[in-house]
Amino acid sequence: MHRGVPWCIQGGCFTHPLFLKGAKNGAVMDLWELVENVVRPLGFEPLEVNLHGAGKTQVLTVKLDRLDEKPVSVADLERANRVIGLELDRLDPIRGSYRLEVESPGPKRPLLTARHFERFAGLKVKVRSEEGGFTGRVVGVTGGRVTFETAGGERKTLELGEFKANLAEWPAEHR
Repeated sequence: MHRGVPWCIQGGCFTHPLFLKGAKNGAVMDLWELVENVVRPLGFEPLEVNLHGAGKTQVLTVKLDRLDEKPVSVADLERANRVIGLELDRLDPIRGSYRLEVESPGPKRPLLTARHFERFAGLKVKVRSEEGGFTGRVVGVTGGRVTFETAGGERKTLELGEFKANLAEWPAEHR
């Protein structure tokens, strides 16, 4: 059973997919897919699904954005929390007790898709890949590849899915 928390607006870690062996029937379950299946019909997309902690201190953090790209409201988070909580209670994929936290993207917003990078073009982004990490501005998105420009003027182009990125600066107005 989960103990719902209506919202928490704070940072977190990106984890996808997150597979768990269910407490109820022992089936392996993808928590990302579970969350996505219940929030997409409501007009949201998951940006992060992360289970951390152990025993009685487990926390399932779900970071959401709106598909229409409008700001996420407290009412949005409350509604998503209710439907995710009901589905988690129905399927019971997490052994023991845990707390569910549903959050807005926040200032360290994960960028996952080409559209995310297009939407935040011109802003600084922290990038992590197997080759290392850097901070750079998003300068272009073409066919599944994102180009960044570092502070030294160097351009780096990376393939989506081969790196992780989060906003390193917040836009002056909602994008």
